[in-house]
Amino acid sequence: MKLVKLTHSKPIIFLCQFFLIVTLIIACHSTAINTSTNTNNNGCIQKYDSNTDYFSNKIKITHATGFAVEYQKHYKIVTIKNPWQNTNTGFQYVLVQCGTPTPKGFNQAQVITVPINSIVSLSTTHLPHLAKLGVVYKLIGISSKQVNTPDVVERIKAGKITQVGDNSNVDIEKVLELNPDLVTIFGTGNSQTDSYAKLTEAGLKVAINSEYMENTPLGRSEWLKFTALFFNKDEQAETIFSEIANKYERVAQKAKSVENRPIVFVGFNFKGTWYMPGGKSYVAKYLADAGANYLWSDDKSSGSLPLSFEVVLERAANADYWLNFSQSWKKLKDLVVEDNRYADFKAVKTGNLYNNNARVNESGGNDYWEGGISNPDIVLSDLIKIIHPEILPNHKLFYYHKFN
Repeated sequence: MKLVKLTHSKPIIFLCQFFLIVTLIIACHSTAINTSTNTNNNGCIQKYDSNTDYFSNKIKITHATGFAVEYQKHYKIVTIKNPWQNTNTGFQYVLVQCGTPTPKGFNQAQVITVPINSIVSLSTTHLPHLAKLGVVYKLIGISSKQVNTPDVVERIKAGKITQVGDNSNVDIEKVLELNPDLVTIFGTGNSQTDSYAKLTEAGLKVAINSEYMENTPLGRSEWLKFTALFFNKDEQAETIFSEIANKYERVAQKAKSVENRPIVFVGFNFKGTWYMPGGKSYVAKYLADAGANYLWSDDKSSGSLPLSFEVVLERAANADYWLNFSQSWKKLKDLVVEDNRYADFKAVKTGNLYNNNARVNESGGNDYWEGGISNPDIVLSDLIKIIHPEILPNHKLFYYHKFN
């Protein structure tokens, strides 16, 4: 009897398994069909619906002051408020979701279809954005091979990235051959050195990134969100930057209540002028958050102060630490050979000199000016380690190193 029952149960089990598999296949196929009616592999909408909000995940700008974004259902209006110093000029970009209609009334703005699928970057500071957002594979052109971002370095070695010249001397023909969806640059307002006009006149879509105008480390870092807008990576950028900001604020909190605040100055004499960051600059903010007494913190400028050697020596002769000096100096004797007055600083006598060029690649590219802008929490940790080593005993210097 048992053998008979087993013999009859086998085809029943087989039929049940067969119908289950068929059902799953149909369900998966149905899901694929439903998804494809919304977008294809390029992120384009297949069936536009005017009632649908295609940007349900929106960014919020919390630290940067130089750009703003306004969301509509199928496009974003991005405004650059302060592209360079001493200007009232602004720029506007209308980012239209692929597969949806182009809005009217934006004759003075660049209209760009998003998500973009290829990009040329004329600033190394934009490259860490692409890596954090996971879109380095869309990078096809750069200004220089002095690059530190690992994912970009690999793509360069694979021959998948073309060098097109820097912002002031870009090879327009090379860029046109690449035919990118977008070129990102920075602006100075100098028509002799800026490539913005040349690139736009050639019919290319160009976006100005003005992160360098921000007065705080987190303000500069938040321009990650600006880059993300063009890739429709808004949600990812929110998450990534939130983590960066939280890390920065946690580290800053550790140094907030210190009673002893060592005296610090920065920079060096360059062709007769010592450019000292103003008291409202991002450098001053870093030093304040690191628990330092920055000698020019009382200044109201966000830019650099052109000072004479004599003025700096008079004020900083007895400072405890000297940071961020010439990248060309390799040993202590180099600075004294250049100007023997450097030996009069207390920081030189005590050996409390730290420079921000611990990560320089074979081509001379300094990662402090690349990855450091996107990772302000690490830069701040370095500064606290230098000025208050007891606060972060386990941290190892990353962008900075002691100058011997």
